[in-house]
Amino acid sequence: MSQPRTEGGTASANTNLRAARDHLIANRSDYTHALATFTWPDVGPKFSWAHDWFDAFATDNPNPGLVIVQDGGDARTYSFDEVVRASNQVARWLQQQGVTKGDVVLVMLGNQVELWQTVLAIMKLGAVTVPTTPAAGSLELVDRVERAAATFVVCNDADASKVASLEGSCKVLMTSRWEEVGRLDDSRLPHPGTTPAERLLLYFTSGTTTAPKLVEHTQISYPVGHLSTMYWVGLQPGDVHLNVSSPGWAKHAWSSLFAPWLAEATVMVYAYERFDAGRFLQVLADHEVTTLCAPPTVWRMLINADLSTRPAALRELVAAGEPLNPEVIQQVRTAWGLTIRDGFGQTESTAQVGNTPGSELKIGSMGRPLPGMPVVLVDVLSGEPTRAEGEICLDLAEYPVALMTGYQNDPERDAEAKRGGYYHTGDVATIDDDGYITYVGRTDDVFKASDYKISPFELESALIEHPAVAEAAVVPAPDPVRLAVPKAYVSLAPGYDASRDTALDILAFARDRLAPYQRVRRLEFIDLPKTISGKIRRVDLRAREVDRPAASEEFRDDEFPELRTGR
Repeated sequence: MSQPRTEGGTASANTNLRAARDHLIANRSDYTHALATFTWPDVGPKFSWAHDWFDAFATDNPNPGLVIVQDGGDARTYSFDEVVRASNQVARWLQQQGVTKGDVVLVMLGNQVELWQTVLAIMKLGAVTVPTTPAAGSLELVDRVERAAATFVVCNDADASKVASLEGSCKVLMTSRWEEVGRLDDSRLPHPGTTPAERLLLYFTSGTTTAPKLVEHTQISYPVGHLSTMYWVGLQPGDVHLNVSSPGWAKHAWSSLFAPWLAEATVMVYAYERFDAGRFLQVLADHEVTTLCAPPTVWRMLINADLSTRPAALRELVAAGEPLNPEVIQQVRTAWGLTIRDGFGQTESTAQVGNTPGSELKIGSMGRPLPGMPVVLVDVLSGEPTRAEGEICLDLAEYPVALMTGYQNDPERDAEAKRGGYYHTGDVATIDDDGYITYVGRTDDVFKASDYKISPFELESALIEHPAVAEAAVVPAPDPVRLAVPKAYVSLAPGYDASRDTALDILAFARDRLAPYQRVRRLEFIDLPKTISGKIRRVDLRAREVDRPAASEEFRDDEFPELRTGR
């Protein structure tokens, strides 16, 4: 393990953060002890993660810090020391362009080395990053620049047309000018003098149910707070960690920046344009990936691929972004002898709940509260803690290090999220006697049918087991007798057609696996609407049920005589 370098930085910040990190790594398989003994480290009055942590271990470190594999298979490896020196040069270039401490910089870059160099450089200057997906459109960029009060934008030349309208309100910096960067001084920069409470990141949420919110994170809430994420993933020094996530979203910072580099692990990036399961599995094998994090969508694609040969170096598999269906976990476990461990967190926080390495895994459960995360379930009516079904919350009695400061320029939403002394995630779950938390659904996704409460996730988990179902989303459909009935919107797997026979087979299949009150009564085949981060927009599907297009084809269970005869 490398020794920290603290020239010009805060030695105690590095020492205390390292001690907390090492404690979690040492107890990676002893959840009970880690939970009881972990405390967030005191990083002192001044702190910069890029300066006090990253530069301290990465300078003169020849180990691979970042590996980027292109779609065609070409790979480029950057040592930790190369990343340090290049980010120092980018920081000096940004200074020349006028970026100073506290400035807000919108960064719209893909999975390219300039992304990591730029984010580190902005930290080293004490400025603020607004990560933004390259998929964002012109109008969205205008909104983000205005709401975040950004004065600089860093992007690729290919996005010039998108940012043309921003020139009057902020300075646009293109990566084509990176040639200038390589000629600048690559030595260590002075400490920016940032305090732990100063802002570091402004994230826009994905907007699955409402307009995107603007989340503020500090110099410690993500950089130090992701110790919980590192523990959940099971990262160790020397690991090669591949995370499937698009730049611009919080999960990219979770597992393609802070968590692996807290562990002094290699960040592995597969910069594909279109996901291909076979090529992806080959990348895992060729580059000896040890730890893999992927969203449920990717895992569902992988189980339809050839899993007969397990990538030999793989040790830890995790999933986040949306709940993972039990059928997917079981298929991967059967094929590889490894268990995908589900976890839960948000843009507003780091990982809150997770199935941790070495712990018993209860299929269907997201796991238990992670070290340092004061998770409690709160009754949605009384607002009091409960051991029954309730909303996943964080107790604010001791404000968690890993939680956002709040929603920017939105005091009403912020107050609502923190009402009653708790941070409210908006997600409902149950908890068992062993502390395992099982996801039920978003507070606005759970609905009643014939006076029974329906959790869409339970029904979707049954549907996804059918080989024809690639993805499914269940919403309430108006019904004159039951007020609402469960309706499934289904995206089909390759090789299946949107026919009456397919609908019948899926409805019959689900009927055999669900209680009578949970029965899927209607089904429609569509391409599921998603946010640009890849999450299903159930809010659009609920709206579609209110005003369903006349041309849409819906299959109803009462229209199938075969179902009435018991098929």
